[in-house]
Amino acid sequence: MLPDLPDLPDLTDLLDRAHVVRLPLRRRFRGIVEREAVLLDGPAGWGEFAPFLEYGPAESSRWLAAGIEAAWQGFPVARRERVEVNATVPAVPADDVPAVLARFPGCRTAKVKVAEAGADFPTRLREDVARVAAVREALGPAGRVRVDANAGWTLEQAERALTELAPHRLEYAEQPCATLEEMAELRRRLARAGTPVLLAADESVRKAEDPLRVAGLEAADVVVVKVAPLSGVRRALEVAQGCGLPVVVSSALDTSVGIAAGTALAAALPELPFACGLGTAALLAADVVAEPLLPVDGALRVGAVTADPGLLERFRAPADRRAWWRERIAAAHAHLV
Repeated sequence: MLPDLPDLPDLTDLLDRAHVVRLPLRRRFRGIVEREAVLLDGPAGWGEFAPFLEYGPAESSRWLAAGIEAAWQGFPVARRERVEVNATVPAVPADDVPAVLARFPGCRTAKVKVAEAGADFPTRLREDVARVAAVREALGPAGRVRVDANAGWTLEQAERALTELAPHRLEYAEQPCATLEEMAELRRRLARAGTPVLLAADESVRKAEDPLRVAGLEAADVVVVKVAPLSGVRRALEVAQGCGLPVVVSSALDTSVGIAAGTALAAALPELPFACGLGTAALLAADVVAEPLLPVDGALRVGAVTADPGLLERFRAPADRRAWWRERIAAAHAHLV
């Protein structure tokens, strides 16, 4: 899984170039209201290291490899200058949907979070259906609506939920179940029932030791590819090619530095049939670049970004958190040497 890094910096150099920030979110997302990240100022540009807090050193090393690639190697040649992106709708009440979509001007595709932890399944499903219905109404019949369950349903729950959501004409459902085996069975059940919902694999690709199993098991129609969990743009390109399925490039609640790596991947792909999930800088209430990568007419520009020294200082994480992240970098770096 880990790529060859001919320019792997030593730990001292890496730590000297690390800037730890804490950024507020506009609203709770994935259970958090602030996002911490490490920005790496390397000889080739800026990289980002921001694995979620529950990830251990081995898994985090992939994210570090991606940040090092960006900061010490740079990216492959781009095939396109702009990348279409989707709006992201958190698990908000249906009445809040128009305000959320307003932060994604020109986006004609929306990804809607469903299956959030908390209430019982029937209550959550009612809320999910109402939220998706509100998004469909806001986008109109020509808009594209996809849902993301983050593996939050059992097989039986996923079958019921997608049956109820299907009338809203879903583009696809992302990671409805936890395992590829469950997703493969779900695809068969939906096909037998005549329920027209495509399935997309995310966690079961980016967290897998073998991300190419998804194609062999016929568990998905689409794969969601993220730069950081797959160790960088070059490795993600290999995974995309090896899966042999249509690809959606997405982000992991990144700053604009991390988003730039995502646009580099999207720009390097031979084909890009779906809008990408790279508009998530709109979920941040602050960023580390002077001009954040936000959608303009539903798309992001492709190109390098530079962290702003004033913003790095303004949003610098507290000393104890900076020390914690430095230890985390060291633990992840040990898996790369």
